Amino acid sequence: MYGQSMVTKLYLVRHAEAEGNAEEFFQGNLDTALTEKGLRQLECLAERFRNIPLDALWFSPYQRTKLTAEAVNRYHNLPMQPDYELREINGGQWEGKPWAEIPALFPESYHQWTTHMAAFEAPSGDAMCDVRNRMVAVMERIARENPGKTVAVVSHGCALRNFLCYVEFGDAKRLGDVGWADNSAVSLVEFDPETGWKLIFKNDSSHLPPALSTLRSSKWNQYDKPAGGAAK
Repeated sequence: MYGQSMVTKLYLVRHAEAEGNAEEFFQGNLDTALTEKGLRQLECLAERFRNIPLDALWFSPYQRTKLTAEAVNRYHNLPMQPDYELREINGGQWEGKPWAEIPALFPESYHQWTTHMAAFEAPSGDAMCDVRNRMVAVMERIARENPGKTVAVVSHGCALRNFLCYVEFGDAKRLGDVGWADNSAVSLVEFDPETGWKLIFKNDSSHLPPALSTLRSSKWNQYDKPAGGAAK
């Protein structure tokens, strides 16, 4: 029997605020830099993880996720494992476009984004189902490679949202019910080889004071409107 000792804990961390979050354009696979607020968010994030025992750390190899992973790792000094499978959705023709302009530029795909997010396919980019399948596969691989350990994984808003939907609901159609995480927000899931995934908590940003919240200051992605808004 595997038993409780084989259960892997995974802390899932969304990167801190980057240029696309602050300027409200679709980032996707663009390798954007962190903002000044993002760097301040990292100070809070590092303190949150100061006393959380960690055995391993994985991150999406973009500068915004790498710097976020370094903050998580500040008091642990673990080897940092980059994995391209943890990357964000490729927004294709949406990438670099302001969110305020996307509805007029791409009315059909934007309608799909807001009404049937699980079926969304970016023009010349990724299908949402491919992001979901990729994230489920990489998370299970990381969990199985680290039985009984506690692992931090730093990734992106849309990528993590897809995986959390899988864990929480087991139903891809409920992607819109998951809600967006604030920048630097933390979720915790557990993986048991016998019973699968379990959600402990999601999208927690209690380490941030209100002034450092990205969602609270967003014009496009309303703080009290979790089902819609922008992938940042």
